[in-house]
Amino acid sequence: MPQSPEFVDLREAAEPVLGAVLAQNARVEHHTSPLDPARLRALVDASRLALATPDGAAFVIAFDEAGAYDSPNFLWFRERLNRFLYIDRIVVASELRGRGMARALYDRAFEAAAAAGLGQVVCEVNREPPNPGSDAFHAALGFAEIGRGAPSPGKVVRYLSRPVTGEGPT
Repeated sequence: MPQSPEFVDLREAAEPVLGAVLAQNARVEHHTSPLDPARLRALVDASRLALATPDGAAFVIAFDEAGAYDSPNFLWFRERLNRFLYIDRIVVASELRGRGMARALYDRAFEAAAAAGLGQVVCEVNREPPNPGSDAFHAALGFAEIGRGAPSPGKVVRYLSRPVTGEGPT
């Protein structure tokens, strides 16, 4: 069995790690959203979970329902659900894909949600522009669609949820 990857807390990460996180995010911002150093710091400070590989090549930022976050997608969940962990973004460098890194980050998210007594992990996946790889990945993890939205012009998302324990929707 492969060894579990090592992660560092972004709250304590050195500037080179944060710079690498910004670079990784920039490569996929059409699927996530743009970040600059100040916005990254604000997100990390407000998050429930903010982890990265030591080189910043893969990372997760997630919020619980009480998080101070203004994303329309996060607010969609907050208006409808209680006690959840919202995955704002999981980004994995292309050279690390297919090695279980995203799954390891989700495992850590589910562990954090369980430790905090949160009942579900939620996220959104782009429908427009399409992201079929993310659709397949989330389906394999047991996420199910609970709604759709159009948070910005040209972007349509599928809102997904999975209980912290077990498979399938809540």
